[in-house]
Amino acid sequence: MPSDRSDRNRLTHLDARGAARMVDVSAKDRTVREATAESFVRCGAGTLRLLRQGKVPKGDAIAVARLAAIQGAKRTPDLIPLCHPVALTGVDVAEEIGARGVRFVVTACAADRTGVEMEALTGAAAAALALYDMVKSVERGATIERIRLLAKSGGRSGAWRRPRA
Repeated sequence: MPSDRSDRNRLTHLDARGAARMVDVSAKDRTVREATAESFVRCGAGTLRLLRQGKVPKGDAIAVARLAAIQGAKRTPDLIPLCHPVALTGVDVAEEIGARGVRFVVTACAADRTGVEMEALTGAAAAALALYDMVKSVERGATIERIRLLAKSGGRSGAWRRPRA
């Protein structure tokens, strides 16, 4: 475990030779951890109208995106090579259909030895990708514009929150 600031700033996923490695977290205590991430899909007015009315030709696009977020969070270590399998205790997905697109907010929770930032981010990405898949027949130009961490808590580094812009 890092003992000073210089140790914390080194690249922990590289060994002494510079090769990728999975960090050993067995000595770390299990703590409650939570992370929230968001994604945003920009869509035109016609597509947003179809989403609000539940009339996207492929079906309930928002429900599919919500399930994709949960599944994405659960499958994070299958997609991101150096992520540890984390026993998630919950994944919450909220969506907001706005004037310019759809915003997904995904919160992942666990009581484990490593954080759940990647699970929240992967869930947000999966929601955006699934929404694009559901609306591409009516709008190929829909754009995934933002996937970012909003907040995290738990673990040695404590809490962090993205400053409001």
